[in-house]
Amino acid sequence: MSALLQVRGATVRVDGRADGATLLDAVDVDVHVGEVLVVVGPNGAGKSTLLSVLAGDRAPDAGTVTLDGAPVAAVRPAELARHRGVLLQENQVSFPFRVVDVVRMGRAPWRGTDAEDRDDLVVADALDDADVTHLAARRYPTLSGGEKSRASYARVLAQEPRLLLLDEPTAALDVRHQERVLARARDHARAGGAVVVVLHDLALAAAWADRVLVLAGGRVAAHGAPGDVLTTALLTDVYDHPVDVLPHPVTGALLVLPRHGGGGAPDPDQALPPLAEDLA
Repeated sequence: MSALLQVRGATVRVDGRADGATLLDAVDVDVHVGEVLVVVGPNGAGKSTLLSVLAGDRAPDAGTVTLDGAPVAAVRPAELARHRGVLLQENQVSFPFRVVDVVRMGRAPWRGTDAEDRDDLVVADALDDADVTHLAARRYPTLSGGEKSRASYARVLAQEPRLLLLDEPTAALDVRHQERVLARARDHARAGGAVVVVLHDLALAAAWADRVLVLAGGRVAAHGAPGDVLTTALLTDVYDHPVDVLPHPVTGALLVLPRHGGGGAPDPDQALPPLAEDLA
């Protein structure tokens, strides 16, 4: 399978200095059409830095980044914006725009093209997909943190990029909207797009990823299918905290459970305790 986006040997240092701290160290990654790639790792692992490299917003100090075989740095900004959409962790809007106007900003890359004729329909669909239609007339600064996150997600969807790059899109969301955002991302991939999502929630990574990339100290610690990568031993080592990975007793899906209060080293062969209904 050919990669839509390919990174080889990406190295990023603080301020680009050879003697500066290394944020990314010789990272290789392929982003494939039809897949959701989830990037996980502890604080400071290099997740957001990698996303900025994938987006073409930050040139690596060493290594290459190509989109459809062409160097990302050679793609004009307007064209790049039609190919990839980026949702940052923090989304600041300085003026009291209405939500619908913020979402409509996502159509800017298509101004002057035939696609501009579809603006109203695309914006309406994006508002619906992000569950913010009822907030369309609200001023963005009056929204809650979760509502702002969903409005910003709608703006990225309205951009209609083939590649979605999402940095912690579920951090401020309740359970229902976490599932909705990631379901929409998976639909995007299945429809011929590609998605890279940075997540801290390992349970969500296990549930929604086609592939998982684990970063630690700026390096790739593991890369592959969730069942191969999200293991008790690896996660306990990477996060320096006991983590249990167990099969759900009914669905068989992976359950990723950090131990609370220490709890000692996890036993990978430990069975999941019986469900409450089994004890009734």
